[in-house]
Amino acid sequence: MTTNADPHNIADYAQNTCRLVPGLLDMRRMAALLLAEHTPFNGRVLVVGAGGGLELKCFAEAQPGWHFEGVDPSSEMLQLARSTLGELMSRIRLHEGYVDVAPQDPFDAASCLQTLHFTSAPERLRTLQEIHRRLKPGAPLVVMHLSFDQEPELRNAWLSRYAAFTTSSGVDPAKAQLVRAIGERLEILSPMQDEELMRKAGFKRVSLFYAAFTFRGWVAYA
Repeated sequence: MTTNADPHNIADYAQNTCRLVPGLLDMRRMAALLLAEHTPFNGRVLVVGAGGGLELKCFAEAQPGWHFEGVDPSSEMLQLARSTLGELMSRIRLHEGYVDVAPQDPFDAASCLQTLHFTSAPERLRTLQEIHRRLKPGAPLVVMHLSFDQEPELRNAWLSRYAAFTTSSGVDPAKAQLVRAIGERLEILSPMQDEELMRKAGFKRVSLFYAAFTFRGWVAYA
């Protein structure tokens, strides 16, 4: 995790994140397009897990009329986001904490990228419910996180493949194994389980739009 927001750390964070997630830049662009389908030109968008500011930057540059509320529990990552976003911060408010600290007013859209795999299944459901409660009827939500088959043998195979991918992307092999170890400790769910949680939280028309090795991304509607 980056602990300060100097330009070198910003560059390193952006580069390392792309090395860890296959097709990350295209995924963000696809997410922005999916949100724009149902979000007005002056829409308000909730971004859960906004630390670092990279998806906020993508969304804000794509849609100059949108305004954003971003939440993240890490003060260091929010500091990095402010430095990453620069002048775009005029349309963005950042809040330290979890989804509970987000404003209650209904939003036109929401995103939660590379975040839910850090939560337990009950907390993941609660987070999705809190997002749903803050969205206007029919508003889109885009999520993306680690999600793959959890049968023990297949889980191990996918974690090994993910470590191999990060190494082939230029990540130090020792760090790649650390990434795998973190994955082994997380409560990762299968795609079927993740989709069921979204529906249980109240979302409809849950559709897969992104699948890359160990990652899955969906769009759903409140």
